Amino acid sequence: MTSQTTGTGTGTGTETLDHAIARTQGLDTLLRDLTDRAVQQVPGADACSVTVRRAERLMTLAGSAGLPSGLDLRQYENGSGPCVDAAETDSVMYSPDLACETRWPAYTEYALATGVRCVLALPLAVPGATGAALNLYGLEPDSLARGREEARAFAERVSDTIEETLRIERQQASAADVRTALLSRSLIDQAIGMLMARERIDAHRAMARLRRISQDRNVKLRDLSAQMVARASDGASGGRK
Repeated sequence: MTSQTTGTGTGTGTETLDHAIARTQGLDTLLRDLTDRAVQQVPGADACSVTVRRAERLMTLAGSAGLPSGLDLRQYENGSGPCVDAAETDSVMYSPDLACETRWPAYTEYALATGVRCVLALPLAVPGATGAALNLYGLEPDSLARGREEARAFAERVSDTIEETLRIERQQASAADVRTALLSRSLIDQAIGMLMARERIDAHRAMARLRRISQDRNVKLRDLSAQMVARASDGASGGRK
């Protein structure tokens, strides 16, 4: 993918890129791209991940290249750690040196074993999401101190682009629902027309009969109508042979 970023700012060019990615590639691909860009753009960052609460539990939706998988997972398992606290308390969590950290002893031991010395977790303001955070990891003590402002700006961009992607996904789902509803209506109308012609009844009685058959057979009205239309179509095709 060709890089088109415009630094760490929030200018129109960067927003256009993020929204284009959102429209064409979806949330997962977008987040993977964002975590990789965070490592490139935030001074002192060696790895990055995005935590979001889904189905009542925290999970990592994306991580940059080279991110040890257990860095976030250990926190979720223990219910304790910088990204958990940032997501659940909506507060910035910064540990300049995990070797001196006392807040998350079980997690700290694991993180140090992977070579991580510095962690910065920033809550993400995503409408409709309860608990989300951008997590940055450094391999040197206090390595993320000089990049905190860039990290905050990047977290805002992440929040905006996640919101944009979710909005697009909702629109696409809504459009799919409309198409499904129109198709269902078309099939039902065809089935009603077939009953009217075959049994010489009006539309009201045909609809009532269709509903009774649907209930008796425990088959959805749309599926029953689709079966009737398909049988009629097969019969017509057979008659032409």
